[in-house]
Amino acid sequence: MVKRIVGVLLIIVLAGGVLFNYVQQRKESESTTANEYNVTGDTDAKGGMISSVQETHEIGDTAPDFELNTLRGEKLQLSKLRGKKVILNFWATWCPPCREEMPEMQKFNDDFKEEVEIVAVNLTESENKEANVAEYIDKYQYTYPIPLDKKAKVRSAYKIIAVPTTYFINQEGKITKIHPGPMDYDFMKETVESM
Repeated sequence: MVKRIVGVLLIIVLAGGVLFNYVQQRKESESTTANEYNVTGDTDAKGGMISSVQETHEIGDTAPDFELNTLRGEKLQLSKLRGKKVILNFWATWCPPCREEMPEMQKFNDDFKEEVEIVAVNLTESENKEANVAEYIDKYQYTYPIPLDKKAKVRSAYKIIAVPTTYFINQEGKITKIHPGPMDYDFMKETVESM
């Protein structure tokens, strides 16, 4: 008889604990608003995500060199762009904030192609099909280089955990700014002018 009473009490206590946790989680989810915590430090950032902390590159570091084939089948090596300012962007077709900034990047490219090289590295290993990349670029007629990171080597070298992420690199190949989230034309212009 005592065992039954202890068993019933144990079940009641466990059920009460589960119910308490459920109620607490509902209260927390109801009180949390979108973008309540901005971990980027950029008050205008959109489309970010929270993830585990990873060691990142720092301002003043030399940008890791890489060589990838572009969507057009040409080889692009970052170190060969020395002498020119570079906007190194990481993106994917499934990423809404990436799609939001790409027309802005095209407009910037049209205006500053002689001074600044935009390089938009596609995280190809994350795409459903590689063909999606070509279809998307052709549809919107983006003309800046689109290197394909098929094996995620460049993604790893730059420690990319969320897209879009953009590295601004000066003429000496040094990182001057790392920007998580989408960019607009004015942001790119201001950032490049300050390099």
